[in-house]
Amino acid sequence: MYNSKITGLGKYVPEHVVTNDDLSKMMDTSDAWIQERTGIKERRWIKEGSEDTSAVMGAKAARIAIERAGLSKDDIDFIVFATLSPDYYFPGCGVQIQDMLDMPTVGALDVRNQCSGFVYAISVADQFIKTGMYKHVLVIGAEYHSNGLDKTTRGRGVTVIFGDGAGACVLSREEDSSKGILSTHLHSEGKYADKLIVESPSIAHWVPEILESEEEDISYFPYMDGTFVFKHAVVRFSEVIHEGLSKNGLKKEDIDMLIPHQANLRIAQFIQKKFGLSNNQVFNNIMKYGNTTAASVIIALTEAWEEGKIKSGDNVVLAAFGSGFTWASAIIKWS
Repeated sequence: MYNSKITGLGKYVPEHVVTNDDLSKMMDTSDAWIQERTGIKERRWIKEGSEDTSAVMGAKAARIAIERAGLSKDDIDFIVFATLSPDYYFPGCGVQIQDMLDMPTVGALDVRNQCSGFVYAISVADQFIKTGMYKHVLVIGAEYHSNGLDKTTRGRGVTVIFGDGAGACVLSREEDSSKGILSTHLHSEGKYADKLIVESPSIAHWVPEILESEEEDISYFPYMDGTFVFKHAVVRFSEVIHEGLSKNGLKKEDIDMLIPHQANLRIAQFIQKKFGLSNNQVFNNIMKYGNTTAASVIIALTEAWEEGKIKSGDNVVLAAFGSGFTWASAIIKWS
């Protein structure tokens, strides 16, 4: 039985910056209104005419991660791609990565767990390595939100939150069981699926209905019951972090770095206060990028590492909560 460890990290975000003031020209909002509720100052949106898509951004991040791992694309045994915004209804982005990176015919799968998608994807990859099936697994989280948002005042409660971007990591075999990913913890509560949802397209509302419709159909835009989601998020975040710590005989004082999903700065601050963590023990970048859903944890983890905030021997905690409802954590002994 092996452990897996992160050997390479990479990220990519579009160059186009959209500030809160930019949004105020599209809808009835303001920089103060957005910052007070979310902590977000700006986000990256793919500019019209760009080549970027979820898969393209994922490939750009993946190339960096593979190089930093000291590997080549031919060393990768499997691909796990987390996204809620695939380039196509099907097939998934994972197989596109295999093609874009000109890899051998390795297996690829997509994870559709929205905000917790990357932590779920890490867990899947970790199991493949633990059993000895694969040695190096490429894990990607990428989102192209901006082309599917309601950019009117009607949609401001959701639209101001989301951004585009991608992150990637390489998980590799580690024979020392005290290093790398120590455990992952996954949960869901589907009865609240309609509290954060995009209803269409769906099998019940598919091509015939789309072609016949003559009225504007807002079921294609994201819907969120913000207050309901917030109240559940702070509870589930706390629970799943405690679960991971307990599993590994750790206490909250043992956390060297917490990387929370970048859903809302107020959620992260609530959790930070509840666990008594300093600013040096929690990494947030939602202020710059907004909520990039499945990409948020891996973009934040990559930036924290690039800035020297994570070092060998640190206890790193990843945690996420989102649509589904789904939530997850991963406990890592950095090496």
